[in-house]
Amino acid sequence: MSTDIQHDSAHKRFITTVDGHQAYVEYERQGGVMTITHTIVPSAIGGRGIASDLVRQAMDHARADGLRVEPACSYADAWLRKHPDYADLRN
Repeated sequence: MSTDIQHDSAHKRFITTVDGHQAYVEYERQGGVMTITHTIVPSAIGGRGIASDLVRQAMDHARADGLRVEPACSYADAWLRKHPDYADLRN
């Protein structure tokens, strides 16, 4: 699935709205590390690959900014294990 994802740096989120429901990845940034703290997708829009798209966007952002990633969120941790092409970002 391809979703329109926006980076809200003021609130430290990557956000998308699908069918009127907001889904997001939340993170903290300290030094050269982005810690992904939450991946939230309402059940009404679950199962469409939205969480994966959000995490991928966060990972791409981290890579572009030269950041390491700490996947504190269980979904982001599992996603990183399934995508070895992003393993170099793990803190």
